[in-house]
Amino acid sequence: MSRPSLWSFGLRAPVGRPQRMISGIGIWALFFGVWVTASGLGLVNDLLVPAPQKVFATTWDLFFARDFGGDVLISIGRVLAAFGMACAVAVPLGVMMGAFPWIEAIFAPFVSAWRYLPAPSFIPILLMWFGTGEAPKLALLFIGVIFFLITLIMDHTKTVREELVETALTLGANPRTVVLRVIFPSVLPDIVTAMRQMLAMAWTYLVIAEIVASTTGIGAMMMRARRFLNTDEILSGIIVIGALGLLFDLAFATLHRLAFPYLRTR
Repeated sequence: MSRPSLWSFGLRAPVGRPQRMISGIGIWALFFGVWVTASGLGLVNDLLVPAPQKVFATTWDLFFARDFGGDVLISIGRVLAAFGMACAVAVPLGVMMGAFPWIEAIFAPFVSAWRYLPAPSFIPILLMWFGTGEAPKLALLFIGVIFFLITLIMDHTKTVREELVETALTLGANPRTVVLRVIFPSVLPDIVTAMRQMLAMAWTYLVIAEIVASTTGIGAMMMRARRFLNTDEILSGIIVIGALGLLFDLAFATLHRLAFPYLRTR
């Protein structure tokens, strides 16, 4: 009888909530512990990698003495506006492409080609088209999200069980009813999951969108800090973006759990 290896230990075994919390807190404690130790022992340059306590003190000062909260709200508004516009286009188009092969045949070559184009490469032309206002920033975030989101939703729609569609058609439902009453409700949990994944993509493009001809937002603050080598402010911006991304991710996870409780019992 062979002894179990490390690879087989806990394979696909569920993890309880207490263990998840302990593991999540533990990995962050380890990360900051290494950071504090490296800074305290002088293993890193304090100008380039300031100590965590200095970064947190700077973050406090930014919020309560320098009106950084206004920049954060502006950045959140940009992400939500662009992401909302992307979802308004991607959800119906992705579902239709997954439900009707002839629609996929029309749009798939176009969407697939745009997925491989890096969104930052559009910055020069967006500035030429829209100037330096809010429009180019929203357009960049929109471009960075929409084509991946369409593809994910289309692929999820294709996984809806065929017998559900055939049963509805047999019972006399027309294609419109099948899409709205059978396919869309079936794929909706996966759509929410895809939206959760792609919202993270929007946050990754936020700084890129705000470093170009912008005076407001988290990215603009980080670029001002770079000019004066204020690394602690740059790291503060990174931490704030990470924290906001985590909060939105948890919000989507909670929404998914509350909206689709039957998936937990399954």
